[in-house]
Order: sequence, then structure tokens, then C-alpha cells
Amino acid sequence: MSRPMNDRRIVRLASKDREPRDASDSAPVSYGVLPQLLGFHLRRSQTAVFSHFMEFVSPEESITPGLFGMLEVIAANEGLAQSELAKAMGVDRSTIVKAIDQLEARRLIARRPSSDDKRRHRLCLTPAGKAARARIRELILNHEALLVRSRLSTEEVQTLIGLLERLCQGAQPASFP
Repeated sequence: MSRPMNDRRIVRLASKDREPRDASDSAPVSYGVLPQLLGFHLRRSQTAVFSHFMEFVSPEESITPGLFGMLEVIAANEGLAQSELAKAMGVDRSTIVKAIDQLEARRLIARRPSSDDKRRHRLCLTPAGKAARARIRELILNHEALLVRSRLSTEEVQTLIGLLERLCQGAQPASFP
């Protein structure tokens, strides 16, 4: 159920005129309208989750959340074309090529020529990639338990995921799935 754009249930967006802060000001920083915006909280949440990932998962396996996401999508879709991976991940061609190059250099994935179109490459995990994925998944489950599930109940996590999925439906650029 959506509200008309003119139905504002948000506190006035314009900030009051304030004196500029000086160097000795120890008052907390004001975020203006930001705390009223969902995007602000989504970004802060993503930053917290990614920072925790980089602290607890990356040192073990030297992988970023984005590269792990690609590894996971390739594992779940053996033989996926590079262009399909780019679309699934919502990134452009140059970004996907760079990421695939990194995964391939680490011997986690292999590019295989497509049997129906020699210009296309199909992606698959190597044995080393399958082993790394298993290790990383275990680390990620621990990361999730420490960061998310220690703060939210299983029901709250499911509700949050459902709400975020609903929010994303139809809101993605045409280049996304």
C-alpha cells in the first residue's frame, strides 16, 4: 500500500539556520534529515555489515563481500555466462571482467568457452574454488551470527529480509534483473 508523494509523515526536511561549528565544539554532530531517510539507515547498515565482514572473514580468506557474492552465484549457477553474472550482480561489464579476472587469478573459478557461442565464456568453480567457498561460507555464517543474529531474532531477520526484498521489487534500474 503506497502513499501519495504529498502525504508527508516526516518531520520538516528543511534544517533550522544554525551558527557554524567551531573547532572547540564538542556537541554531537547533527545529521539533519538523514535519520529520517531509509537510504541513510540502509547505507549505515551495509557499512557496518561490510566492515564486520572485512574484519572477521576477509583476513582468513582475503575476499571482499562482492567477490564472495559472485563466487556464490557462480557456484549456484554452474556454467553461467559473464554477462548473466554481471546482470545478476547489478554491475557493468568492466566491473565483472575485473572481478572475474581476480577470481580466476586466485584459481577459484575457470572460464570455459560456451559450446553454443565461442565468443561467450561460461564460469565454473574450480576444485580450489569449491573448497574456498565452503570455508568462506562457514566464516560468513559465524559473521552473521555475531553481527546480525545476536541482535535480531530469527523472526526479525526474516521480516527484515522480506521487507527489503519487497522494497527492491520494481525499484531497480532496467539493467538489473
